[in-house]
Amino acid sequence: MLRSSLIYLSQAGWARALVTKAPVTKQTARRFVAGETPDDAIRAIRELNAKGILATLDHLGEHTRDATQARQATEDILHILERIEEAGVRSNVSIKLSQIGAELDEDLCREHLRRILARAQEMHNFVRIDMEDSPLVELTLGLYREMRQEGFDNVGVVIQSYLRRSEADLDQLMAMQARVRLVKGAYLEPPEVAFQDKRTVDRQFDILADRLVAGALAAGAPRVSEDGRFPPIPAIATHDEARIQHAKATAQEQGLPQGALEFQLLYGIRRDLQEQLVAEGYPVRVYVPYGTEWYPYFMRRLAERPTNLWFFLSNLVRR
Repeated sequence: MLRSSLIYLSQAGWARALVTKAPVTKQTARRFVAGETPDDAIRAIRELNAKGILATLDHLGEHTRDATQARQATEDILHILERIEEAGVRSNVSIKLSQIGAELDEDLCREHLRRILARAQEMHNFVRIDMEDSPLVELTLGLYREMRQEGFDNVGVVIQSYLRRSEADLDQLMAMQARVRLVKGAYLEPPEVAFQDKRTVDRQFDILADRLVAGALAAGAPRVSEDGRFPPIPAIATHDEARIQHAKATAQEQGLPQGALEFQLLYGIRRDLQEQLVAEGYPVRVYVPYGTEWYPYFMRRLAERPTNLWFFLSNLVRR
């Protein structure tokens, strides 16, 4: 019930107006968001790289309301690719299709996505297409497949273990040797679309992780690139240590090298776990969000773990 309420609030305009007015909210959000400017983002990535941690940079924003906003979001993403190149940091980028026009015009979104991938390709960088709520899943996977068919091999996608369709989707993606980030899922979905029980979602996560390991082995176990920009095929994105241990055990049993299995964690959460995995020899990539559109992302982080909500509330009380 608490998770559902917080996810609802992440999408409610009235709640956004109320919550973002409180100075403590913005200050607390800085635990999960690197800042509002590209300089803030590059600074955060440098700090991570110094610890042996890779990054994927996300200019926050989703559900743009008109073509002008979608074009500006595209330009912002192109700009951050330039900044990554100039700074020489070990980072790629993540994008949301709803940010670049997916809900406005599929052709417009396709044009923007193609521009982003082409520029990233020129810089030998990688773009991860984030997965959003269920109405956008088919479009997201369709555009991913189109871009691969057009010759873009610098693009990956995300699969959510709580969606009932994900096993079939992942089988198709593994046939394409897709680079996949596996997450549990952070949106409010109906029972006919998504599993509702945590144990079932966890079990599905492990099943999909096993298939990712098998897919990586079948593809020759590609490893993270030397510059840290191109991830291996499996990117296990979770802070759940039981899920991480399962993936590690499966990889070890099947003979997948450590460099061919990446773990991804969120900025500001479980820094101890990030450093532990690096010390064990695994590629670790932190999802680094930045920008002014931080409210929906912040609320979804509160919904994911009670400790995140307690951190926010305790700071609110101190004020």
